Amino acid sequence: MFAIPFIVFGLIILLSAFFTVKQQSAAIIERFGKFQSIRHSGLQMKIPIIDRIAGRMSLKIQQLDVIVETKTLDDVFVRLKISVQFKVISQKVYDAFYKLDYAHDQITSYVFDVVRAEVPKMKLDDVFVKKDDIAIAVKTELNDAMSDYGYDIIKTLVTDIDPDAQVKAAMNRINASEREKIAAQFEGDAARILIVERAKAEAESKRLQGQGIADQRREIARGLEESVDVLNRVGINSQEASALIVVTQHYDTLQSIGEHVNSNLILLPNSPQAGSDMLNNMVASFTASNQIGEAMKEAKKKKNDNPNN
Repeated sequence: MFAIPFIVFGLIILLSAFFTVKQQSAAIIERFGKFQSIRHSGLQMKIPIIDRIAGRMSLKIQQLDVIVETKTLDDVFVRLKISVQFKVISQKVYDAFYKLDYAHDQITSYVFDVVRAEVPKMKLDDVFVKKDDIAIAVKTELNDAMSDYGYDIIKTLVTDIDPDAQVKAAMNRINASEREKIAAQFEGDAARILIVERAKAEAESKRLQGQGIADQRREIARGLEESVDVLNRVGINSQEASALIVVTQHYDTLQSIGEHVNSNLILLPNSPQAGSDMLNNMVASFTASNQIGEAMKEAKKKKNDNPNN
């Protein structure tokens, strides 16, 4: 009965000699407070009571987000979010565990130092354009500093750039104004093109209309010429034929006006003798004009025959 407690105590001591280490992690073993060894993943063994697990470290890639507020070259306050991805070098677990207590604080300090050294050299627009340059500068500085402590900086990213709210509002107004200006230019160009095309269409319409009128008059003249030829063949001279055609057109006009119910009121002389008077007057006019023309030709001929007179 008295041996049972000793057996149980012995089993506890024996079981405490075994421990496991998870994948992608490392355990630091100390013996009487002095570093003894580093154990990696799997089932491990230590001397009970004498050896102890001083700590465990993850070998996975970790990420630390650091928010830095600083001022740009054009005196704009801006907040940058820097994401640092890092891990413990498996061959330098000893340095990472014993040389540095607070790795996150150390990395944060270097990020602040580099960002506040680089961003004040740039204007706000350049900060957006050259954010990769800022990330490279941070990574370079951290690698130089943290490699001595057993840490490898995998990548640094500038994941957010947040200027002051008033500055963002002003930038949005500037952007909106530029877009409105471009939109107004496009609208002006479209209106100008529309005016030009409309003018071209109107000019083409006028040209075609003039051509149509010219063709119409040409056909009218050809028809009159044919009518005069027909009347001449039946013994009516040209003056009488022209007068007869005009009178005929006069009556055709009266008939056309009478056919439209909604036509405007037009007053024309139309007595029974109107047609006869018009015909006589036109014949007399044509006869007189022919006589005057013959007289002018005769006078011109005499002048050419006697140039000294």
